[in-house]
Amino acid sequence: MTAETTSPAITLRPARTTDVQAIKDLVAPLAEQRILISKESVTYYESIQEFIVAEIDGVIVGCGALHVMWEDLAEIRTLATAQEWRGRGVGHALVERLLEHARRVGVSRVFCLTFEVPFFIRHHFEVMADQSAVDPAVYMELLRSADEGIAEFLDLARVKPNTLGNTRMIRSL
Repeated sequence: MTAETTSPAITLRPARTTDVQAIKDLVAPLAEQRILISKESVTYYESIQEFIVAEIDGVIVGCGALHVMWEDLAEIRTLATAQEWRGRGVGHALVERLLEHARRVGVSRVFCLTFEVPFFIRHHFEVMADQSAVDPAVYMELLRSADEGIAEFLDLARVKPNTLGNTRMIRSL
């Protein structure tokens, strides 16, 4: 006879300003490993409405954000799960909720820049061969953005040290 273990319920909710420190704490070890980019607190506060968090027993164990880049294009960014909760469905739940949100706001394609290629392939993302996913006129408009995530998406030289080794992936909804 084996003991049956159940996983605690994952609660997903919109992030609040009081969650910024927990988000920074989730990102910190991944930033040290150069998997995610560390950001200043002000950046998290400015974009808090893009974030959702995953809680288990009242503790934040994951986060992720959906950043709309254009009429039909958004990016999943700052997807992080606490080390002890990786492989237990937290990341999956976050991605599914972010994709639902993308559909609700009218986005038809979602992009990510990641080292976790197999994870995103399981969520039906495909590796982008080039930037042809963006119309040249839209590309020129996106060049005007000061957002670092958009610069990463466009593969601009000024962000290359931050993105070396990452894979650009996209999914149509």
